[in-house]
Amino acid sequence: MTRRSLVRILPLTPATLLLLLFLAGPIAYCAYIAFTDLQLTGQAHESFIGFDNFRTAFGDEAFLNAVWLTLVFTVVSALLGQNTLGLALAALMQRASKPVRTLTGAIVITAWVLPEVVAGFLLYAFFRKEGTLNAILDWLHLPTQNWLFTLPILAVSFANVWRGTAFSMLVYSAALNEIPKEITEAAEVDGAGGWCRLWHITLPMIRRSIATNLMLITLQTLSVFGLIWVMTRGGPSGKSQTLPLFMYEEAFQKSMIGYGTAVALLLLLVGGLFSMIYVRLLRTEV
Repeated sequence: MTRRSLVRILPLTPATLLLLLFLAGPIAYCAYIAFTDLQLTGQAHESFIGFDNFRTAFGDEAFLNAVWLTLVFTVVSALLGQNTLGLALAALMQRASKPVRTLTGAIVITAWVLPEVVAGFLLYAFFRKEGTLNAILDWLHLPTQNWLFTLPILAVSFANVWRGTAFSMLVYSAALNEIPKEITEAAEVDGAGGWCRLWHITLPMIRRSIATNLMLITLQTLSVFGLIWVMTRGGPSGKSQTLPLFMYEEAFQKSMIGYGTAVALLLLLVGGLFSMIYVRLLRTEV
């Protein structure tokens, strides 16, 4: 190694050591635990059991149900909800007056900065049987129901949209501001309508921002725990039990640390697959 190469690498050494110690180290240890039968109670030493935890997971109906609900929760609340609503708000705020932009931004960002537990309690109070939503529906003489019992996964998905849309709105607001006004004005002069400009000009020009935003909100949504735990605790009968809640139940309520860690690794794999897709989209030219 030359002296110049050593000088370039040396400043990165402390950061690299910290990453290895606090990130790679715990991940490696968790990977080992996933191949053991480690339990919190009733066991003196863990034993290496190979892929038994993973075989158990794929044969467990509760795990498969959690995988399905995780995908539903991610698609509905992140890909469709936060992403679409964030883009719509960013586009509308560009044409709105300053007071409207200020008020809308304050409301949306307030939901984002609230702690997850506080947001969960607020949305629980909104969707519960005696909550705000049913009070409004009753006042409008519309049918009411216990939303947290009949449609729990949609209720928690809406809660995640309400809480997380601000991030997408900020990302898209910055991206839209980077589009040269001359291009959109020229398209208007040529007679292009709003939808035509959106599809052929706006979306292609902010493609990289879209892929980046999708990757970030997908990874954040895959790890949501507190919001769902406060609202439904995964119930009723597992109808809103996503993978983080299933992992918590198996590891800390049933004391099966090895099995719960194996589920955590599978969740990490799902996040990695989504990330690879989005990174590929970022590298693909229009």
